[in-house]
Amino acid sequence: MTEQKKNKITVEIYNKTYTIVGAESKSHVELVASLVDQKMNEIHRHNKHLDSSKLAVLTAVNTMNDYLKLKEDYATLLGSIHRKEEK
Repeated sequence: MTEQKKNKITVEIYNKTYTIVGAESKSHVELVASLVDQKMNEIHRHNKHLDSSKLAVLTAVNTMNDYLKLKEDYATLLGSIHRKEEK
């Protein structure tokens, strides 16, 4: 079994520094971190009373909700494509 090269990238999310280790490219990890940072700041603007822990959980819940909606849309689109191919 071949082991993928691990990259170690330092990013800032919601004014805290994190070191991410993984196989993804530096630019990909930086993009993901930037999107998480944006989402946390967006949620914070509407919920200024949340501490960072609750803010992180709410961000995760919102992000997973967005992911599930996209996954459903993708499945619907694939179904439409398959039905058109069968005609």
